Amino acid sequence: MYTYILKEIKLLPGSGEKELRAAAASRLGVSESDIAGVETVRRSVDARKKDDVRVVYSAAVTVSAPLKRAEPWSRPRYALPTESRLSRRPLVVGAGPGGLMAAYTLAHAGARPILIERGLPVEERAVKAETFFASGRLDTDCNVQFGEGGAGTFSDGKLTTGIKNERVAKALEIFIENGAPAEIAYEAKPHVGTDRLPAMVASIRRRIIEMGGAVIFSAKLTDLDISGGAVKGARCVISGREEYIEADRVILAVGHSARDTFEMLFAKGVAMKAKPFSVGVRVEHLQSAINKAMYGAMWDNPYLGAADYKLAAHLPDGRGVYTFCMCPGGFVVAAASEECGVVTNGMSAYARDGANANAALLVGVDERDFGEGALAGMRFQRELERRAFTAGGGGYRAPAFLMEELLYGSAPGGFGSVLPTYRPGVTRRAPEEFLPEFVYRSIAEGVRRFAAKIKGFDCPEAVLTGTETRSSSPVRVLRGEDMQSLNVAGLYPCGEGAGYAGGITSSAVDGIAVAERVLEG
Repeated sequence: MYTYILKEIKLLPGSGEKELRAAAASRLGVSESDIAGVETVRRSVDARKKDDVRVVYSAAVTVSAPLKRAEPWSRPRYALPTESRLSRRPLVVGAGPGGLMAAYTLAHAGARPILIERGLPVEERAVKAETFFASGRLDTDCNVQFGEGGAGTFSDGKLTTGIKNERVAKALEIFIENGAPAEIAYEAKPHVGTDRLPAMVASIRRRIIEMGGAVIFSAKLTDLDISGGAVKGARCVISGREEYIEADRVILAVGHSARDTFEMLFAKGVAMKAKPFSVGVRVEHLQSAINKAMYGAMWDNPYLGAADYKLAAHLPDGRGVYTFCMCPGGFVVAAASEECGVVTNGMSAYARDGANANAALLVGVDERDFGEGALAGMRFQRELERRAFTAGGGGYRAPAFLMEELLYGSAPGGFGSVLPTYRPGVTRRAPEEFLPEFVYRSIAEGVRRFAAKIKGFDCPEAVLTGTETRSSSPVRVLRGEDMQSLNVAGLYPCGEGAGYAGGITSSAVDGIAVAERVLEG
């Protein structure tokens, strides 16, 4: 048998394997009976012609005889290490995608890692999050930011990444083996959905344990034992008890919100620096309006699903404004991890069937905004979150305003066709009451430009809820080519929190790569 890759096969929405096989046969100049199999390698939506939206396939086609003018194809394979020569059990701190995949890789090699997580197992964590959404009672160690699965567990579960790395396919393969939808292997914009992520995360945890690893929850890292420029172990509080874990290899995958850990690392002299990040608000439109703007006459085609978007603008003053973590058919969530601070994020279920679309509207910030010092950006985040908490009136209610108010300076007192989805609830506040002037003015200019690309993006009744501050880590824990800390041997900064990834997939890939370096000894 011979397998070839065919690209840019454009079909109508709702087409299936029958239509794909027929198109492949026509492209190759063979009969359908000559085709032994057709496998989707990539699928995307081409909506450039609003009234003639197409689904675009790349397909691997297997035939019985060789073809001259066709491109051969074979599925890329990536093998995880299968043996370890480590004399001590490595320690992984943090059970987000970076930490989970690092622990999975180490366990696969027989290294018997110890994985600690300050929050709770994902099943119990979901209860904590729902309690916070409903009542405003925050657990600072288990919330949307902290707990098994990391911050991405309460999101759209997007797996889109811009990195080109052979480990991406392996990470997706592991996700699928543990319950993620099979289509994430070929969708151009794959997602799992916040309703399906918990089962996948729990399954990965069980596999780590089955392969000899240990997973400890309610285990908060409080200090690192560093001697002679090398890590010797970690001090933790585990279920209220102080414990010491001996380890000469520690993977630090704590996520972008572990501020107490960043402060500890800074006090210990671990090499780190502030990095640029972004702040802004969550914007909500009616999903039906986004569908109409993106798909035209085909806006309600059930095979297209909820439309998404990704927008960016470079302003004359040099600032960038962009949309981030767009959640079709989703809702805005309370993502605070510290007391007296309001943080927003977005979330979608797998079906993406909510009334509203939401996305972060962000403005880039750097040292000119938050000053010098490794922790200056972190402190800037905290200040904005506390301002939002005060503006919201307490109880973790979030301040919100209408697009009309942002663009024209005045708006009716209530809400119109777009109803805010943030819980525990919102309080109408003008943007200048809780956002720096350069942020809301930059967002306003960005919206004007985005409206030229998506009709109705500047809808007067669109709701903007603040404040979005956790788009990425405000610090980078510096590491060398061997992925170890620049000045602490045996310490491996990993994932988004350490400043080396952005999202579930890239964090998972970084976790695999760091674990491989640990196994090299």
